[in-house]
Amino acid sequence: MTRVMVFGTFDMVHEGHVDLFRQARALAPNPYLIVSVARSKSVTRIKGEAPRRTEAERIALLKRNTLVDEVVLGQEDGYIEHIVEAHPDIIALGYDQEGEYVSRLERDLHSAGISPQIVRLEAFNPEIYKTSKLRG
Repeated sequence: MTRVMVFGTFDMVHEGHVDLFRQARALAPNPYLIVSVARSKSVTRIKGEAPRRTEAERIALLKRNTLVDEVVLGQEDGYIEHIVEAHPDIIALGYDQEGEYVSRLERDLHSAGISPQIVRLEAFNPEIYKTSKLRG
């Protein structure tokens, strides 16, 4: 089994997210998909606005998705410890994920003593399936 980890807010789960999950699962012959849900405090800090759903609601939404094997909650401060706890073999980043954590991800993982493969996934109709566009 290959542990694949993805990250996001997941205020809703739309076709773009489903494609993200499919792409992440396709990275290994026997995948185990771990979805990390961003803390509301972190989302507000990074995106400038709070998610519409609570952390518990977003987790429940993902747990119902048959492509997802495990849902974990991210950290309010920092991010590397919850990744180390999940022991991913592969980290699959969305096409649009960037910023402070992504820019130093490889260095921070190495410093923590783990070295999962980092893969950037392809966009799936981002002009249609992007949460900020769908929730208007």
